[in-house]
Amino acid sequence: MRRDVFQAIADPTRREIIGVVAKQALNLNAVAETFDISRQAVSKHIKILTECGLIVIKKQGRENYCIAKLEKLNEVANWVEQYRQVWEHKFDALDTLLERLQQQNQNSETQNP
Repeated sequence: MRRDVFQAIADPTRREIIGVVAKQALNLNAVAETFDISRQAVSKHIKILTECGLIVIKKQGRENYCIAKLEKLNEVANWVEQYRQVWEHKFDALDTLLERLQQQNQNSETQNP
């Protein structure tokens, strides 16, 4: 089953795992030692992250290393960007309205001393 990147970042532990592995490739035990949850729980999270394409597992000798593939986070950035633009437009309109009201207030003060 292929999951999407939004499922991966929905969980705070998975976000932390991404952050840890983004700094350097780590074996599964090293990742698990970073958290106060069982190794099995960490493995479950890593499985979801690999299904989402945010982590790949590379075998080096006897160890399996988790390597971050952060390109998939661009999907999240693009999704957020569309809403950022909407809010910027709304804030620009609010700025314009406040400037107009301030100007009107200054004009009425100069006309009515």
